Amino acid sequence: MFDNREEAGRRLAEKVAALEPENALVLALPRGGVPVAVPVARALGAPLDLALVRKIAMPGNPELAAGAVVDGGAREVVFNAELLDHAGLVQADFTDAVAEKLAEIETRRSLYLAGCRPERIAGRTVIVVDDGMATGATARAVLQALRKRGPVEVWLAVPVGPQDLIWQMRGMTDRLIFLEAPRDFRAVGMYYRDFDQVSDEEVVQLLRQFRNGQDLEDGRPG
Repeated sequence: MFDNREEAGRRLAEKVAALEPENALVLALPRGGVPVAVPVARALGAPLDLALVRKIAMPGNPELAAGAVVDGGAREVVFNAELLDHAGLVQADFTDAVAEKLAEIETRRSLYLAGCRPERIAGRTVIVVDDGMATGATARAVLQALRKRGPVEVWLAVPVGPQDLIWQMRGMTDRLIFLEAPRDFRAVGMYYRDFDQVSDEEVVQLLRQFRNGQDLEDGRPG
């Protein structure tokens, strides 16, 4: 059980830092992954950026993901080929949806990072951080997209996720770092005492404090 995302991030940071990744870049999955990722990036002395992802829904079923658009320098579109084949669809059927999601991502990046250019992926150890995994769909899309951008290694670091999913995700990463992997997993929020939704304003403030080298808890220079 974690007190909150910041405490989970500090505990996760200890495990990640002990592995001594070279030329590290930390990518947070907003919004909940940002307060977890900040202590990780601080512990590594690494830059922090965002992995912005928007789900592309199947026609008539907004809960079912046909794929995802992943931002970061070069944008990638990842589709569930098996699902599209089963539905008799092709990627071209989602051209308008992809354009819409790209616009949403651009708006989010502008809001969160105020025009800062995405960090370079090539030649780095990229560490993707979230506050937990339930289905792994978002993390899979990000990991798949990152592989195309020339990283030395891609790591995934999360405080908690279901045991069976943790083992599945190992095959998609060079390293998977986690703190808890319960067999009877139900929801990420059950493993936090404080799991209030992270607002856009909090994300902006956390990223600004990180860039300015300020302490997260009291705003004083760190």
